[in-house]
Amino acid sequence: MIFRSLPILRIAALLLALFAAPAQAQTPAAKPAAKPAPAAPKVFKDCDACPEMVVLPKGAFIMGSDLLPAEQPKHPVFIKKPFAMSRFEITFDNWEACLIEKGCTHNPHDHNWGRGRQPIMNIDFYMAEGYAKWLSQKTGHTYRLPTEAEWEYGARAGSTTAYWFGDNPDDGMINCRQCTGAVPGHRNAPVGQYKPNPFGLYDMHGNAYEWVSDCWIPHYKGAPRDGSARTEGDCAIRVIRGGSWYYFSRQSRSSSRAKNAAAVKSYWLSFRVVRELD
Repeated sequence: MIFRSLPILRIAALLLALFAAPAQAQTPAAKPAAKPAPAAPKVFKDCDACPEMVVLPKGAFIMGSDLLPAEQPKHPVFIKKPFAMSRFEITFDNWEACLIEKGCTHNPHDHNWGRGRQPIMNIDFYMAEGYAKWLSQKTGHTYRLPTEAEWEYGARAGSTTAYWFGDNPDDGMINCRQCTGAVPGHRNAPVGQYKPNPFGLYDMHGNAYEWVSDCWIPHYKGAPRDGSARTEGDCAIRVIRGGSWYYFSRQSRSSSRAKNAAAVKSYWLSFRVVRELD
């Protein structure tokens, strides 16, 4: 009796479902809304010989990490208005224009790696500041070295991980010692050889260390929260950021900090500039 009744029960269940909610059966399922594509970075140049600049939006982020004492304490930083940062490290081509117009006087050695789009190197802190001053005089806009907070804000590009692409350096391409993406020959790579971060900035991890404007202090106690530079202490020692081909990936993290004597040059040390927006 049970086996004979099964077909009837099934038919009854199907009919009940059909008549109970006919409208639902005829309504197609709604598709989830597609996420809007991220806006393309706004890139500009103030002159033919000027570096390409990328506009960074205002925002906030947590600066530092729990990994090393020099990166502590973590603290919020509020970038209250947009600013522009050079898309790449300043190149030999950029520097050559400054030399031609006598805004710069030092012609650095290229270590036989070539010039052109290679990041400028063998430049001390004061020479980097001089280049930014030349750009300001040439364009009528305010160029300067980035503050340490602006640099980390640009490197993170909204991320909270060790690198803008995640926590594993092998997941991205970085030019650093024993890294997956290291350039053969253990040297600087021409700018723009690796993927840009979401802000449109290249080589924020690895390749060449970069001068920033802050004086060195081995911690963040009392650090400003408005993105400005720290100018107290012994300013003969300056902060450098980003790691380089010469060092391991740990030094290339967004939060990693190092120091260098302001008057000392190196073939693993370069810089980029910031332009204040009117």
